[in-house]
Amino acid sequence: MGEALQAALSDRYDALSGSLRDRLISFVLDAFDGLGSYRDADAAAFIERVLPVVLGVQQQMGQITDAYLSAMVADMLGGAADPAGVQLGEALRGTPPAEVYRRPFVQTWTALARGHDVADAIGQGRTRLLSITETDLQLARTHAAQQSMQRGGARFFRRRLSSGKNCALCTIASTQRYRVENLMPIHPGCHCKPEPLPGNRDPGHVIDEQLLKEAHDAIARDLGESDRGGRAPDYRDVIITREHGEIGPLLAVRRQNFTGPEDIPAA
Repeated sequence: MGEALQAALSDRYDALSGSLRDRLISFVLDAFDGLGSYRDADAAAFIERVLPVVLGVQQQMGQITDAYLSAMVADMLGGAADPAGVQLGEALRGTPPAEVYRRPFVQTWTALARGHDVADAIGQGRTRLLSITETDLQLARTHAAQQSMQRGGARFFRRRLSSGKNCALCTIASTQRYRVENLMPIHPGCHCKPEPLPGNRDPGHVIDEQLLKEAHDAIARDLGESDRGGRAPDYRDVIITREHGEIGPLLAVRRQNFTGPEDIPAA
């Protein structure tokens, strides 16, 4: 079938995964907004109500990702699609989900302790909740994709940009090929999807030179073409992958650093 079938599969997957994401986010945020108060008991009630739905939708994301990629790999490499299912643990981050979904409340309490008004503190907790929910769905997608592509025999994949607006991190990363044994790097708010590359021959690190050039040119227009030393920046060196302790591979700018134990003030 080739490109026509693959485009149809991609569009259908985007519609299904986008609907799942939008419905889950609406449910989770509505549950948070409707609490009325945000004390320990409210946090416990929120987690009891929301977490089973969150985990269920993550499993659904894994299932539709497996079905999509099984069909894509079969069309690219030959053979029949075989979505045999994927195994997604509840703790994709390696941290108990109940602990993760308590963090928006901790964010709210911390903001209050620092003197923020109630509305602003709750808003900070809500933003944290949105980021957590979106990131966990992306983790379900990337973990399922790795299992599905490995089972199907694909060796390399790319990140396919979403149909909406895409940030510079994702745009530049989308011009690179990745090996199936490595999870796709993500970042908060990322909606990219893994897409297998046809054949088993390594296509080389850069698979879309034109898009990479266009991204460089666009960034240069906004930020200038030279650094203080007069050297033209290479954004392949600026945008890198870091290993996050919970999330795994994370797209980042080289100058960004995670907070570590040495950053905690001495008592």
